[in-house]
Amino acid sequence: MAAQGRTAAKIVILTGAGISAESGLGTFRDEGGLWAQHRIEDVATPEGFARNPLLVHDFYNARRAQAAEALPNAAHAALARLQREHPGEVILVTQNVDGLHEKAGAAAVHMHGALEGALCAACGTRWQAPLVMRPDVPCPHCARPATRPDIVWFGEMPYFMDEIAEHLESCDIFAAIGTSGQVYPAAGFVQEAAYAGAHTVELNLSDSDTSRSFAEHRVGPASRIVPLWVEEILSQ
Repeated sequence: MAAQGRTAAKIVILTGAGISAESGLGTFRDEGGLWAQHRIEDVATPEGFARNPLLVHDFYNARRAQAAEALPNAAHAALARLQREHPGEVILVTQNVDGLHEKAGAAAVHMHGALEGALCAACGTRWQAPLVMRPDVPCPHCARPATRPDIVWFGEMPYFMDEIAEHLESCDIFAAIGTSGQVYPAAGFVQEAAYAGAHTVELNLSDSDTSRSFAEHRVGPASRIVPLWVEEILSQ
């Protein structure tokens, strides 16, 4: 159960693509964006990478360039403020692979990897990704041409799951911001936190697939509702 009698609540926050949409980074469902031009099976699965690594690299090169130009919005800034000013622990877990939380000054656990990372599919070595990656670039450790983005694709296990599970079991408040509730295991975090005794709140542009699992709902653009929620938390 979540600890009782604390002077400051432990807060775990999950963010999804919706928090970055107002910074110009599209979601899976946006029309006309990068995702609309490709099938998920072709650019976001190990099988797609095996079939056409150049296509996958071109897709993530475009996403990396887009993310490099994007700026954090008021929602990112508010969560960074919450981490700085809340006297209790604030754990920020993100499904996003952009670096907007970090640009805003927050520390985030990237469960789906990050665009700024490169990974050797042969030996597992990780390094800082250049802006443009190619499949024939050799790994700096084993020299094999097995470079891939350090991104968790569909069918792969997200990163830091044991650490995240421990936080969900010990939090007092769990918030999900800008998530669709369609991608597991993240879609199940609300049930884990609620089972541990946490108050659960969803902040989203509209209802998600898991909205009924939350005790509280806030609906509207993230740049508006997240700063208001943070202000309430800090004023308590």
